[in-house]
Amino acid sequence: MKSDGDAADAVIVGGGFSGTMAAAQLARRGLSSVLIDGSGRAGKGVAYSTREAVHLLNVPAVKMSAWPDALDDFANRVGDPGVFAERRFFGAYLTGILEEAQATGLVVARGESAVGVERDGEAYRVNLADGTVALGRALVLANGNQPPDPLRFAESVPDNLFINNPWTDAARAAVTRVAAVGGDVLIIGTGLTMVDAVLSLAAAGHGGRIVALSRRGQIPRGHAPYEPADVGLCDVPCGLMAQWRWLRRRATEVGYRAAVDALRPHSQALWQRLGEVEQRRFLRHARPWWDVHRHRIAPQVSVQLKQMIAVGQLEIVAGRVRKMRGERGALVVEIGRRGGPCSPAPLPQRREVLKFTLGLNCTGPLGAMGRTRDAVLRQLLDEGAIGTDHLGIGLSTDDEARAGERIWALGPLTKGRYWEIIAVPDIRGQAADVAASIAKELGR
Repeated sequence: MKSDGDAADAVIVGGGFSGTMAAAQLARRGLSSVLIDGSGRAGKGVAYSTREAVHLLNVPAVKMSAWPDALDDFANRVGDPGVFAERRFFGAYLTGILEEAQATGLVVARGESAVGVERDGEAYRVNLADGTVALGRALVLANGNQPPDPLRFAESVPDNLFINNPWTDAARAAVTRVAAVGGDVLIIGTGLTMVDAVLSLAAAGHGGRIVALSRRGQIPRGHAPYEPADVGLCDVPCGLMAQWRWLRRRATEVGYRAAVDALRPHSQALWQRLGEVEQRRFLRHARPWWDVHRHRIAPQVSVQLKQMIAVGQLEIVAGRVRKMRGERGALVVEIGRRGGPCSPAPLPQRREVLKFTLGLNCTGPLGAMGRTRDAVLRQLLDEGAIGTDHLGIGLSTDDEARAGERIWALGPLTKGRYWEIIAVPDIRGQAADVAASIAKELGR
C-alpha cells in the first residue's frame, strides 16, 4: 500500500452540494480539508451533474444561493431571480465555488473513492481506492442520498431490461437505446426521479408509451403564482392528525401552495415536535401527499407532463407490480391496478400483463440506512462508531450534526432528525453550522 496522501483539519467524504459547501465553509474559517469523491462529480453531486438542458431546478434561482449570508448570490449569476434555471448551470456554479476554495490552498479534492476508514491516534485515516490515504482530525460524512435497494421482483431480470439506479451511465445508455427503437418503458415510482426520467426520454426522442406506476399514482405538482400567507410556529397545532387537519383547512382558505409554503420555515421544528410513533405514521401514510405538494416542479415541466398524459404518451398508474420477468428480449410485467389515484379500494383491484422494452427503478433513494453499501458508512456502522437514527432512515446525530467522536454528518444522512434536509436552503445553513462546530472542536 502506498503511504503517500494528504493531511488536513478535516476529511470530507462526498463531493456533492453538502461536501462542497462544508469544504468552502471550513476554508472561510481558515481550516483545511480533503474532499473525497470518486464518482467524477465533485462539486456537483448526482443532482447537478446532469448534462441535459431539460433538467431544471425545482425552485426559482432566488432560493438557490449556496451561501446563507448571501441569498441573492446564484440569482445574480443567472440574472433572473424568478427563472427555473437548468440544473447543469447550478452544477457549474458549485464547481466554481469548489475551485475558489481550492485556490485558497486550504482545500484538496481527491478523485478516488473512499474504501475504508480507521482511527489513527487523534485523527481519522481514510483509505482511498488508489492505495493512498487522507488524514484529518475531523471526519465529515457528506455521502448524500444512497442508491436504491434492488427491487425484489426484478432480481432475476437481465440488466439490459431493468435498470435499478437511474442515475448511472448504464441508465443513460439505456434511455438512448430505447429511444432509438421506440419501445414502451415502465417506470416504478412517480416522484421527482420519474419526472427526470420522462424528460430524458422525451429529450432523446422517445416516441413509445411510458407507464409510471406507484402505490398511489401521485405526481409532483407544478409551481404557480400565489399570495403568501405566512404563519407562526405557534399557530400550528401539535400532533400529526391535528396538523394535517389544520393544513387541509388552511389550504381551502389560501390555496395549498400558500398553505404548504407557510410551513417551510417551521418544518424541522414541526417534525421534531412529533414523537416516533407519529413520525412513522407520517412516513407510512402522509408522506406521498406531502411530497407531491411540497416538492413541486418548474411550471414548464408540469405543462409538458400534462401534455404527454393528454396525448397518451405518458400514463400514471396507481397500483403495484406483482411479477416481473424477462422473456424473449422483453420485460413482462404483471401489475395490479387500483380504481384510481385516490381510490380507497384494496390492492390489487384489477390485474393485467404488459410488455415493455425497458424498466427503470425511480422509487427514490435508499430508505433504510442499515442496508447501505457505501464502504465508509458500512464500516463505521459495523464498528459502532456511528449509528442509525430512531427511524432507521439516516444517521443518529446531535443538535450540532455530530454522528460520533469527531464525526459530523450532513444533508440527507441527517433526515431522521430534521426530515426537511435535502434542499439547498436547508443544507447551506447546516454546512455553515457544521464548519463552526468543527472549528470550535479543533480550537480554531
